[in-house]
Amino acid sequence: MKFIWLLFLLAGIVPQTQAQDLLPELVRRIKPSAVAIETFDVRGEKLSRGSGFFVDTDRVVTNRHVIDNAYRAEVHSYNGNVYQVKGVVAVDAEGDIALLKVDAPPNQVRPLLLDRTSPQEGESIVVIGNPFGLEGSVTNGIVSAVRDIPTFGRIIQITAPISPGSSGSPVVNMRGQVIGVATLQITGGQSINFAIPSERISQLQSSGLVSLSDLVAATGRNKRAKAVQFFRDGLSFLSQDDCEKALPYFEKALESDVNYAEAWAQAGFCKEKLGRHSEAIESSRKAVVLRPSAESYFNIGLASYYLKQYREAADNYRQAIRLDPYNAADSYYALGLVYRDWGRPEDEIQAYKQAIRLRSDYASAYERLGSRYLKSKKYAEAIEVYKQLAALKPGDPNTPNSMGEAYLEMGRLTEALEAFRQAIRLKPDFGRAYYNLGKSYLAMGNRDGAVEQYNILQNLDQDWAERLNNLINP
Repeated sequence: MKFIWLLFLLAGIVPQTQAQDLLPELVRRIKPSAVAIETFDVRGEKLSRGSGFFVDTDRVVTNRHVIDNAYRAEVHSYNGNVYQVKGVVAVDAEGDIALLKVDAPPNQVRPLLLDRTSPQEGESIVVIGNPFGLEGSVTNGIVSAVRDIPTFGRIIQITAPISPGSSGSPVVNMRGQVIGVATLQITGGQSINFAIPSERISQLQSSGLVSLSDLVAATGRNKRAKAVQFFRDGLSFLSQDDCEKALPYFEKALESDVNYAEAWAQAGFCKEKLGRHSEAIESSRKAVVLRPSAESYFNIGLASYYLKQYREAADNYRQAIRLDPYNAADSYYALGLVYRDWGRPEDEIQAYKQAIRLRSDYASAYERLGSRYLKSKKYAEAIEVYKQLAALKPGDPNTPNSMGEAYLEMGRLTEALEAFRQAIRLKPDFGRAYYNLGKSYLAMGNRDGAVEQYNILQNLDQDWAERLNNLINP
């Protein structure tokens, strides 16, 4: 027994020890790939300091804002080597990413691998940066959220603190792969730490080598540059689902550049979230004129739906589907809701079916489809839908209850009884299921069974108890 107890004790200790050993080893492996970036102004004086990391022997990724107004830049490696930045290879202004060409001997560089898949919430991460000039500082934390922002894409919230000087740091998973570029946003006195996914790094399009001085000159001539800064500030709040704080920054971006399609799109999205439906339609329409997108058409459809403009809503959802047919499950689902309220049940059914065809685990679409079949008295079809829904949501009591209602309407009373009992097993205080169970007993001629359910309901739900009593004693 002592031996068995020792085995259990060791089983609890070993994984924890391995986890503790893993982090230092991981840091030792990736630290040489992280760099500090020092920039200089036109007079050669130090301008700012940020972070970055090698993704190739002569390529370093950092935040775009790290090289703002820089005429020269140096890359400082962990082992003390200094490399000159030859220029900028590619820029993603909205994503705040820049790809720099660096003059470094290949044998002195260890590039990091990119993980292009979306990280899991709760996943452990490590950030290696240079806060306040302290090179190679390590912070760790978790992925607190992964959000999809319409017309922009994914953004990753992290708990690891990002201090000034650490912007552009690699955010690395426990396999040593980069999941994103750390970005510190200080907006309105609030610090927000998030990361731009690695997927955007892989999508960078090279436009040829541009010197830092030429980039400064081009930025000065381009009114979009100031607008992009406001846009990024808005994006930082949007990453926290705070549309109220994000919207003013998107509006400031549009004051700087009225032709900024992405800012119109995000302004429209925020206005819709804030319930300003008519304004949301106006902003989103300006976005699709400048750059048509499925997300903005969806936003117009949603705002039109809330305004009960069903034809307009349907037209815009269909336009969203045409632009992005392979990711249109949500548009089909929303279209089904429009047809439901518009009084077009057959079209509603087809819309939910299309949503399920594109996303086989779309539980909400199954629920709506089953409900429509019930209302349309297509009970056999409803039962098949609820069987599939039960596999997707095995713990949901509403599914067996709805299935039981379909069985009851078909006169399949034994199956109805079992379905209602299953609903009650999953939710012992489910008033509607007790009512349905009593109704089934009455259909079978078992008045005592119905009275028993009535007595239970008297202590659970007076409304359902009264309904059942009206059936027992008409």
